Amino acid sequence: MALKQWLQWGGHLFKQAMPGYCAFCLAPALAGRGWCATCLDELPWNLLACRQCGDPVPHGESLCGHCLIDPPAFSTTQAGLLYQGVIKQLVHDFKFQASPRAGMLLAELMLLTPPTTMGDALLPVPMTTAHACTRGFNQSHWLAEQLGKTCDVPLVNARRVKDSPSQRTLNRRQRAANLAGAFVFESPPPAHLLIIDDVVTTGSTGHALACAALDAGAKRVDIWAAARTPLSQD
Repeated sequence: MALKQWLQWGGHLFKQAMPGYCAFCLAPALAGRGWCATCLDELPWNLLACRQCGDPVPHGESLCGHCLIDPPAFSTTQAGLLYQGVIKQLVHDFKFQASPRAGMLLAELMLLTPPTTMGDALLPVPMTTAHACTRGFNQSHWLAEQLGKTCDVPLVNARRVKDSPSQRTLNRRQRAANLAGAFVFESPPPAHLLIIDDVVTTGSTGHALACAALDAGAKRVDIWAAARTPLSQD
């Protein structure tokens, strides 16, 4: 009930929450956390997911139909939450309102469900200079910096060379075409990279970035994101 009220009030409690109190309901938070036990339990956890793209799958399945038929260039995706309800609002506050507390909550939630291996380096999804100036910051790079400090893993960067239209209104096929050839590496990357992003939608961005990394000399690329948009909702 607390999370539903949080959504109805447009995140009002979150915007006024203080350290030591749950960002979602203002009850006392768990020690060292930004949430209480009740709200943590009510979050939309991505419990049954395709090991390659992170899309929810039926119990007992390890891969979704898309990955069986047309597998992406990345090997695995770790996205512990679904892009729904309170998490959708949290990402919005972070990405479009540059809320540092929202970003820290997302990073802390990601650390609750880390990937099996961190690889050799974290790779934030790059933006074009124009997009970064418009947004004010790169949310993927911000998350990668926080996670890298906590996990003691270095960052590497790619460059986005294609200023494509926004992905938000495109379907799966259009997103893939939109991002073809969008990323380059100016020096050979480490063997095993972990792409950091806030939300995985169709996986097209991760696929394009993984293709560029593999072409540049990487041997394996995985994704670690805060949340996954179920394809049935895309």
